[in-house]
Amino acid sequence: MSSVNAPVAPPPRLFSGRHLPLVLGVIGLVTLSALENRAVGTALPTMVREFDALGSFGLANAAPNASFLISLAIAGLWSDRRGPIPTLRTGAIAFTLAQLLVGTASAMPMIVAGRLLSGLAEGLLDVSLMVLVARALPAVLRPKMFSLFAAMWILPSLFGPVLTGVVTEQFGWRWVFLGAVLLIVPSWMLLGPAMRQTLSTPAPERSAEDAAALEAGRAALPWALAASVALFSMTLAGDHLEAHPVIGGIAIVVAVVVLGLAAVRVMPQGTFVARRGFPAVVAVRGLGSAAFASVGAYLPLLLTLQHHFSPSQAGVTLSITGTSWAFGSWLQGREHGIQRVTVLRTGLALMTGGLLVTSLLAWTDASTWFGLIGWAFAGIGMGLNSSSLSVLTLDLSDAGNSGRNSSAAQMAASMSIATALAVSGTLLALNASNPQPWVFGAIITAGAALALVALLTATRVRRPTSA
Repeated sequence: MSSVNAPVAPPPRLFSGRHLPLVLGVIGLVTLSALENRAVGTALPTMVREFDALGSFGLANAAPNASFLISLAIAGLWSDRRGPIPTLRTGAIAFTLAQLLVGTASAMPMIVAGRLLSGLAEGLLDVSLMVLVARALPAVLRPKMFSLFAAMWILPSLFGPVLTGVVTEQFGWRWVFLGAVLLIVPSWMLLGPAMRQTLSTPAPERSAEDAAALEAGRAALPWALAASVALFSMTLAGDHLEAHPVIGGIAIVVAVVVLGLAAVRVMPQGTFVARRGFPAVVAVRGLGSAAFASVGAYLPLLLTLQHHFSPSQAGVTLSITGTSWAFGSWLQGREHGIQRVTVLRTGLALMTGGLLVTSLLAWTDASTWFGLIGWAFAGIGMGLNSSSLSVLTLDLSDAGNSGRNSSAAQMAASMSIATALAVSGTLLALNASNPQPWVFGAIITAGAALALVALLTATRVRRPTSA
């Protein structure tokens, strides 16, 4: 009788008093990272001109990609072994030091060093925040939390470049980075309750399988470092391919081989055959990320060269990316009553179709806005599948391996994106004197093909059933 009359506990809410500080703290850190990401693209040209170091532009852009990869490998192991708090604390300190180093730079090497440190901070923060969310929030709230992750890129995507430009013109580019240091303090303070809760929770017991996985992860760290060097080398070689085609081409081939060998050793076993369960999640993450990022990187250039957009007009693709991706992520966080794998496949189908429509910008003289509408649908699809893959990563993980699995999924995305950009960059460099529409058409159509392969692979992300 008492069980019948017992009050029913209200469902957990993301913005309730208990979870609100965590949510606001995470929002603050993600927004800061997004602003920093958008700010660099706007301020960096002014920075290299001031130091008369135009030749270091590519180096400053490539630096965070290289350090991000090794950072992911370290963050996954560290978060599983010691919990997310030490990793998160180190990431926040590294982010602060990176902004100070760039903001007070007296020479270009200091900026490059700051960018390396920024990539290190991003990897530590990304993984530790995912593990913190996994431990501090109930599973039912995770999809909504990951939709917030994407939503926090909307305002930085829309207003970040403009705000950075105003600050750079009125006060100088240094305040773009020094201002971020001031904003990290309140975000860190808001995370305090969730961090104390996590610290007070007993560490999860590790099985023999978990211990073996940790050892394997430590053994893979040198390969993660090799992959980082290969990513850096690919970017540098691509930047100088036109001036030194033979040396640059050889360097790219060697870097791709090293990256492939490293990927086999740092990715979960079964990733390259999309074995059912988490390895398939990693494979889909890599394919989908490469498809979307490789197209997004070249759309502004395509609009400028073929459709005669001004640089500011071509930046509309950045705004479309941020808003459509966030909208797709918001959609996946709603209570839709359908399976997560269905949401994932819907997103990948939208992205495949959207990229095919986007390719019309290169292949035909169709309306520019028709092609951009296709890009918007691709962005919605990316928001649906990216956030769904984050949820599936945690669903297929436990307290002992959520850090390693989160870092593995992000490493797959990072390596596949870099490889796709190196290949597409080589294709463009070989036709740099007079790039024809077919070059961009081939790049965008290849992205659509990768998205289609990801869609076909997505049926394997379910956990394998026991016999």
